[in-house]
Amino acid sequence: MANSGNSVLDKAGIPRHLAWGYLGILIFMMGDGVEQGWLSPYLIGRGLTMQQSASLFTVYGVTIAISSWFSGVLAEGYGPKKTMLTGILLYILGTVGFVGYGMPELHFPVMLITYAIRGFGYPLFAYSFLVWITYRSPQQKLGTAVGWFWFVFTGGLNVFGAYYSSWAIQHLGYLNTLWSSIFWVVLGAFFALVLNTDKFKAGANSGTVSKSEELAKGLTIMKEEPKVLLGGIVRIINTTAQFAFPVFLPTYMATHGFSTTAWLQIWGTIFTANIAFNLIFGFVGDSFGWKNTVMWFGGVGCALTTLLFYYSPVLFGGSFWLVMLSGVLWGALLAGYVPLSALVPSLVKKDKGAAMAVLNLGAGLAVFAGPAIVGVFIGSVGNEGVVWILAGLYFVSAILTRFISLPGNAKTAHSLKEATVVALKIE
Repeated sequence: MANSGNSVLDKAGIPRHLAWGYLGILIFMMGDGVEQGWLSPYLIGRGLTMQQSASLFTVYGVTIAISSWFSGVLAEGYGPKKTMLTGILLYILGTVGFVGYGMPELHFPVMLITYAIRGFGYPLFAYSFLVWITYRSPQQKLGTAVGWFWFVFTGGLNVFGAYYSSWAIQHLGYLNTLWSSIFWVVLGAFFALVLNTDKFKAGANSGTVSKSEELAKGLTIMKEEPKVLLGGIVRIINTTAQFAFPVFLPTYMATHGFSTTAWLQIWGTIFTANIAFNLIFGFVGDSFGWKNTVMWFGGVGCALTTLLFYYSPVLFGGSFWLVMLSGVLWGALLAGYVPLSALVPSLVKKDKGAAMAVLNLGAGLAVFAGPAIVGVFIGSVGNEGVVWILAGLYFVSAILTRFISLPGNAKTAHSLKEATVVALKIE
């Protein structure tokens, strides 16, 4: 793959020595996403209460957040391959317990424990590869390389996983669809860990740093470099609305004549557009500047399109296509945050894994932040108030990003390097 298309991969911005890893992430995340959209109603239909279902996904989200934080520092301390291997083993262990022992008889304590174990899997696998990318990609194309990561990550999880499961549950059944996820994640791991032969030197920062100190870096780096902390906060805001919208927007859309099927078509189309723009904004960030892209396209753009999406049923008289277009605009600009994954680790010369750990933790915490905002505020301010809170958070993220700048306000790490070379020549 790498040898036959080196020039094509180089021009596209994919580090050719990591190309098999990108394909592996796509396939792994497709397997991880097989139950999205149907597991909760399926379990409730079989007899679980709404509270039990919510508890199941809450615990799952807790382990995702923890695993997201650990992925960065573990990848840096032990190497991405070992961390990714740990992730797939935990995923398989959790899936076997959840599907084989928990679901057949709806043994809730077993389901709770095993689904939580399963939650450790994908962050350790996918986000460790993201650390790998930040170390092994040319700085002048880091934004594009990160954009490709989010392209395959989102494409696998939200698009291919959904399409595959819509076929599989009809032909294989619900339980067998979950069992089949093991095949896909193992296949993805084969590409990412076996065919991908790129070398990564674990513990590259310092031979004297202990593993416990390496792990602690995931927290202490926020004190040592406050801009990394700001980046983590911006990362939480980035996908907060993504997890908040499904809680209340389907019901709101229904009051304007949109069926559940219509809503799912709109939501699916939003993320089909999003995966394309994850890639586009990787290129934009490398030319327009990482901070500028996150601030204007991500922060300000999402703030405005969040409001547009909410009010579109009223503004456009319930037009399906114009409401969908409004949602697609929001989904496209959501990808404006992609360069954040290049900007934040470039703030530090070493401990890039720790910086990525903060971003990964932010990604995990967004799983809670969205539903929590809805739960806390919708009773007092209603749907409209919640949307304004989400839009306000996007504006806040734009303000915070203003202060996340590289030395000399360089647009990218590559331009910073060029400025340094020029300054040395002048001296």
